[in-house]
Amino acid sequence: MKLFQSVAIIFLILLLSSCSAGDFKGNMDVEVQDFSYTNQDGNKVSLSDLKGKVWLANFIFTSCTTVCPPMTKNMSDLQDMLNDEKVKNYEIVSFSVDPTRDTPEALKTYISHYNADESNWNLVTGYRDKDIREFAEKSFQALAVPDPNSDQFIHGTSFYLVNKEGTVVKSYDGNLETPFEEIVRDVKILSEQ
Repeated sequence: MKLFQSVAIIFLILLLSSCSAGDFKGNMDVEVQDFSYTNQDGNKVSLSDLKGKVWLANFIFTSCTTVCPPMTKNMSDLQDMLNDEKVKNYEIVSFSVDPTRDTPEALKTYISHYNADESNWNLVTGYRDKDIREFAEKSFQALAVPDPNSDQFIHGTSFYLVNKEGTVVKSYDGNLETPFEEIVRDVKILSEQ
C-alpha cells in the first residue's frame, strides 16, 4: 500500500509540475540582431530598449492590400487579451517592410485604425529596404522582399515571440489561424520567469 501511495504522490508531483511556468515549448532559437529604428512617434527604439521584456514581433506595411490588415487586427486583439489578463512588461514591435513609403506619420495613421494601445506597441521604420530584408532573414528567418509584379511586398505572416534576452523562441500564424490563447499563455509564462 505504501508503494502505491508513493507512486501516486510522485505522479501527482510530476503532473502538477508539468503545468507550471516551465511548461513553455518553443519552436525557434534565433538571436535578434542589434537594431535601432524609428517608431510611429519619431522616437528611437532599439534592441537594448527591449532587453528584460518579452515582446511580440511581426512584419507589415501600411499600403498592404492583403494580409497586413487582418494581422494588425489580430495583434490588436492579442494586446487586448494580454491587457485583460493583466500581463505586464511586454512589448509589441511591428517592422515595416516598406520603409520608403512607411514614414513615422504613415505608421501613426495606419495604427490609428486599429484601436491599439500605442504605449507598448512600436511600429518601426527608418532603414533601407536592403536592411530590413537582411534583418528579417537573420533575426526571424522571415522573408521581406518586394513583389516583382506589383507595388506590394512578399513577407511572412507569422507572429514571433522574443524572450527577455532577445532571442526569438517561437513563431505562430498571425493571419488566419492565430492561436490567441496559446500566445497569451506563452507571453505570461515568459514574462513571469
